[in-house]
Amino acid sequence: MTDFCRLDEAIARHVRPGDAVHVMMGHSRWSALVRELARQHWGKPSKFTLIMASLSSLGAVLFRSGCVEKVVTVYSGDSFPVFTPNPVFQKAYADGSVEVENWSFLSYIQRLRAAATGVPAVVTGSVLDSSMAGNEGYEEIDTRFGRVGLVSPLVPDVALVHAAVADRQGNLAIAPPMFEGSIGAFAARRGVLATVEKVVDDLRPWSSLVRVPAHRVLAVVEAPFGAHPGGVFAGPAETRLPVEGYAEDVAFWISAREASRSPEFDDWIREWILEPADHDAYLEKLGKARLDGLVHSSGKPTPPTGRGEHSGPATPAERAATWLAGLVRARIAETGADAVLAGAGLANLAAWVGVETAKAEGHRVALAAELGLWDYTPTPGDPFIFSFANFPTSSMLLDTEQVLGTVVNGPFTRSIACVGAAEIDRLGNINTTRITGGPHLVGSGGANDVVTNADETLVLGTMSPRRFVERCDYVTSPGARVHAVVTDVAILSRRDGELILTHVAPGPEPLADRVEYARSRCGWELAVADDLKELPEVSADDLARLRKYDREGLFLGQSKKGSA
Repeated sequence: MTDFCRLDEAIARHVRPGDAVHVMMGHSRWSALVRELARQHWGKPSKFTLIMASLSSLGAVLFRSGCVEKVVTVYSGDSFPVFTPNPVFQKAYADGSVEVENWSFLSYIQRLRAAATGVPAVVTGSVLDSSMAGNEGYEEIDTRFGRVGLVSPLVPDVALVHAAVADRQGNLAIAPPMFEGSIGAFAARRGVLATVEKVVDDLRPWSSLVRVPAHRVLAVVEAPFGAHPGGVFAGPAETRLPVEGYAEDVAFWISAREASRSPEFDDWIREWILEPADHDAYLEKLGKARLDGLVHSSGKPTPPTGRGEHSGPATPAERAATWLAGLVRARIAETGADAVLAGAGLANLAAWVGVETAKAEGHRVALAAELGLWDYTPTPGDPFIFSFANFPTSSMLLDTEQVLGTVVNGPFTRSIACVGAAEIDRLGNINTTRITGGPHLVGSGGANDVVTNADETLVLGTMSPRRFVERCDYVTSPGARVHAVVTDVAILSRRDGELILTHVAPGPEPLADRVEYARSRCGWELAVADDLKELPEVSADDLARLRKYDREGLFLGQSKKGSA
């Protein structure tokens, strides 16, 4: 029988020291259960293995608690207001207090699927030729069907999730898009602990949205706003679940990010995590007006952060993004691409503009997002790729495994990937995970999956010898399918297996000087194409097309960090 109980009871009864605890990631990326886990195990050597795809700023709370021994993850960084490394994770990985095991998004889900289906391994097309191939859970073998990559089962002891609704048997309903989906609920050895907005008598009218059956659910806690500061999407109007959805509290996410970078982080944790006696006290601290505002904002563009309007001449980030948008449009026209999937941040904004222009010219091409969006229309004024405002514009709401494993990367979809890079080498290999002798970055996210399997990849990054290196010591995403790298001073294209200079930025200086400047920004002896071309000037119209999506310049205004 499912245990209907309080938050503190759910954690105390069902989570044990030494457990592998899986925080399931749908469009809700946090839960009151995780907050309660931190409360009950604060300062205790509980030696948890945390299985969590995207750690986010609030994942740093669990690191500070001292209860986590190891992390199995995809992304160790912040998401709001921009995608950046987090110093709490960096310090823990550097000093060895927390062990990290990095995977790509799809291979992480495939490991959970191996556990859920009870098989010794699942075939993956990701990870091959990357540094993650050295993970203990990955192996390549020769079979009579050819050489295949395999990932081993990833078995949590318990999984924590925030669902929109439960019924009185314990069945859980969650509206798509689903991100990692519900596979973790079936992979967990003992089962699932769930918070929900509401418990109802009967979920059969919404049976198509029931994702976890009652026999897999250990406990249900009715906790309105239990996903805060994440949000809840209740579904499209025609199939809406019987709850009010609410938007992500971006201001809270930002406050958590800022606190994690300050000496007062423990004070912030005490105020927001440890001192509220229970979930009701937490909601009371947030205040009715704030919570009502999140309900009112559901499905609308993410509110501004207060930085003010971004204006002025083109930044280096905007120059690079403009030229990438033009290249995306051109490659769609030349290849007849069915889909463009872009990583978060600057590359994503450029892809939005390139696809928008291609569609206006009559090309049928779909924007996809690893969250589970297919053929969506971005919302002006909202630069966040996972904004709930984009959900209702999608022609299909899916999950990551469907998007990265089938729709975008399947053999019968012609796809283009647009990604950023912290480092890239002369062969096109990309590193977004860790710098040798330096800090941990963020990890793969879905980049390895799409770069490995898309028909071609376009990379975006402001150009410097620190970023453009002779050889990446850590390869997050292999470079075999990198078509071109677009920067603020040049475009490098792949020819005969190596990146060479094929386009140079316009300017008043002689062409030879601009070429030499571009070469000086590269960490290897950059060859120059015989058919070198000049890039067009960035016009006011170009800037307007980009800035309509990022009016505060969160990504576009970062002249040196725009694609980090």
